Amino acid sequence: MTRRGRPAGDIDYERHGAGYAAVRRPDPRIAAQVHAALGGGRTVLNVGAGAGSYEPADRYVLAVEPSAAMRAQRPAAAAPAVDATAEHLPLDDDSVDAAMAVLSVHQWSDVEQGLHEMRRVSRGAVVVLTLDAPALREFWLADYVPEVVAVEQARFPVLDRLTSALALGSADVRVDVVPVPRDCTDGFGEAFYARPEAFLRPEVQAATSGLVLTDQVAVQRGLGRLRDDLASGAWDRAHGHLRTQPERVGALRLVTASA
Repeated sequence: MTRRGRPAGDIDYERHGAGYAAVRRPDPRIAAQVHAALGGGRTVLNVGAGAGSYEPADRYVLAVEPSAAMRAQRPAAAAPAVDATAEHLPLDDDSVDAAMAVLSVHQWSDVEQGLHEMRRVSRGAVVVLTLDAPALREFWLADYVPEVVAVEQARFPVLDRLTSALALGSADVRVDVVPVPRDCTDGFGEAFYARPEAFLRPEVQAATSGLVLTDQVAVQRGLGRLRDDLASGAWDRAHGHLRTQPERVGALRLVTASA
């Protein structure tokens, strides 16, 4: 349990976080893009750090994570993790060289405040890996569980909102597409674009917060249709080319604000 007595975001990771680290393992190709965006600084703050995915191993990292269950899944050699939230970072101004947030901004209660806090404590870049949720409509899973797209669009802040908040103080802000490789090791939804059978695994469903938050009758109905289409070959007739597609441009985006 967190010291707040309630979840910091819309997912209660004290209940739903078990096994998260086993499914959501950092992908080295995505990590390379995130680490390059951080620049050459030696100290990095990871906000909403979860189990430690994408933290650079060659720098000093301080992690902020409000969920005790997620902190408990961090590797023994991982950076120390502080029980705090993005909106109230327990650091002095300009105390780290760079700050990062990986697929966590949609969990914050006040996105602008959290981003301003990251700008406050960072002397250099602020890097945010997020989803452009409307782009999820182009992912085939939306044909089976369209309700999940509506859930994700309500959760993820639009990119203009992020760039506007980060641009305060005349920072240069850019948005880059992050391609998803076919054998992506990070088990977020679009990572399985070429491996549809993965969505039938309970541990994958449990580690996909959009599916957890979507009406479970709709989720199981849609996944039942997917199971039937895989058995009949209908999925492969419609989408089988994806099984050999090396990477896919989907909803994953990297937002980077310079100093």
